[in-house]
Amino acid sequence: MSTVINTGLLSFGMSGKVFHAPFIDAHKGFAFKAVTERNQKQAQQIYPEVISYNKVDDLIEDETLDLIIVNTPNYTHCEYAKAALLAGKHVLVEKPFAITVSEAQLLFELAEKQNKKIMVYQNRRYDSGFKLTKQVIESGQLGKLTDVYFRFDRYRNHIGPKKFKEEPVPGSGLLYDLGPHLLDQAIALFGKPLNFYKVLSKNREHTQVDDYFFIHLQYPDQLNVYLHASMLVADIPASFIVNGTSGSFSKNHADVQEGQLLKGIKPTAEIYGVEHKEDMGKITLMEENGERKVIRPASLKGNYMELFDAVYATLVNDVPFPVTQQDILTQIEILEF
Repeated sequence: MSTVINTGLLSFGMSGKVFHAPFIDAHKGFAFKAVTERNQKQAQQIYPEVISYNKVDDLIEDETLDLIIVNTPNYTHCEYAKAALLAGKHVLVEKPFAITVSEAQLLFELAEKQNKKIMVYQNRRYDSGFKLTKQVIESGQLGKLTDVYFRFDRYRNHIGPKKFKEEPVPGSGLLYDLGPHLLDQAIALFGKPLNFYKVLSKNREHTQVDDYFFIHLQYPDQLNVYLHASMLVADIPASFIVNGTSGSFSKNHADVQEGQLLKGIKPTAEIYGVEHKEDMGKITLMEENGERKVIRPASLKGNYMELFDAVYATLVNDVPFPVTQQDILTQIEILEF
């Protein structure tokens, strides 16, 4: 494989247009060569040189491709990733990596047998709010952590048009949609929990799938981590709350990347990933005299390009991918059981 990675996208829906194609196109280490578009042919309007296949199988069989990005409906991830590996390609799989632990293990074993890399696309590690939360935790200024809350809330009191998210098929529902984001963030910071407890519910009228979940993760040294997502939150609370023996940290979900990408702002733009100043987080520290000291730490720039930097480093320089196989298996174990 040359130092330029010829890449194919299995779909050009929202994830393809917004979260993948702009970065493959902008990154000097990748070449956006092919995409699958079964109905509307839109990719060539933006990327004139790209080949648009009618069928997934045709793209997978393209011998010029080094990397295939599996960004199709959740229940197809294992099937298409397996086919790509058998065709001799490296693979980047959208979240969730797989529906079950057994599927994930099958893919890891096949990748090793084929001498290919298989990675998971966990872009929320590169959100501005999570990056700042990680920095604050690692600074130690909050003391021994006691409880941590990560939330991903929205208000959508209707049944969406995407059947693979709204009908009772494997990998549907809010747990498999937003759960991988929150679980990956918790696992990235704290590793595998000692125990976990999970609650799901269905609240929207006529819903066939869960639209609410709560996960409690228990860690050593009495640390409790709480993950929450709901489709029915009108007043969105802080997305990141961290409490410790010396103080607290809170931060709203203010990452601008998705909104910017939807507006056509390129990842190379100077304003890309830069939060608005009013969305800064807050650290509250308890001083020895009992007074509270409030600090407003500068927001960090969100940048999903860092994920593609990691993919490139893994494929070209054999650098370990930041989301490990154990991270993925831990996440799917909690999703599945």
